Amino acid sequence: MAGRVAGKVAIVTGAASGLGRAMALGLAGSGMHVVAVDRDAANLATLKPAGVGRVGAVLHHAADLSRPDIFEGVVGAALKEFGRIDVLVNNAGVAIDGLAVRTKDDDWDRTLDTNLKGAFALCRAAARPMMKQRSGAIVNLTSVVGEMGNVGQAAYAASKAGLIGLTKSLARELSSRNIRVNAVSPGFIDTDMTAGMNAELKAKMTEAIPLGRLGTADEVARAVLFLASDAASYVTGEVLKVNGGMYM
Repeated sequence: MAGRVAGKVAIVTGAASGLGRAMALGLAGSGMHVVAVDRDAANLATLKPAGVGRVGAVLHHAADLSRPDIFEGVVGAALKEFGRIDVLVNNAGVAIDGLAVRTKDDDWDRTLDTNLKGAFALCRAAARPMMKQRSGAIVNLTSVVGEMGNVGQAAYAASKAGLIGLTKSLARELSSRNIRVNAVSPGFIDTDMTAGMNAELKAKMTEAIPLGRLGTADEVARAVLFLASDAASYVTGEVLKVNGGMYM
């Protein structure tokens, strides 16, 4: 698959840690040039592709992803450095949990602004150069929670469900310019976020997964790489579930 992405240029948001870091490293390790975006400048600076062979460059761009206006600058930086944008991965997101009746307006707005409005703004900014070059691939990271809902996560679930609708609409709008738009929907993944859970809660979560374990960040990253590559050249408007069978 690396030969099908080598030399292409990708933007990955939320790239400093967790799933985003695995995606940025996976794309760069396959030969893509990656513009890694996150507001965590310190961790972002440690992001370096490992391995040998045709490994792409990594350009770090610290940005507050709750500000949609920042994305024109991100796209501009990518174009200035590499001259084109082939892939956009919208991964950045926040989760402010709480029962709906106790959710504050500010928490709702911050969640939707970062997870959905910010993703839309970057899709809009990146779509313009992609339309000119008549090619591109956009991958939006949604969640199993956006498909099935979850107690205490109304804002997060709404933002992730909105990403699915955005993905399908953009897939229809941009298809005539040979731009594919898909989503990856992870289930429960073994990251720093789940590492802090107590053993009882983690065991209960695992019981709901037919494959009997949490997923890994690399497994999600491989799904993103597939959709970003020419191997998925006839796939658009799809929501690829990476959840171990938890929600089918």
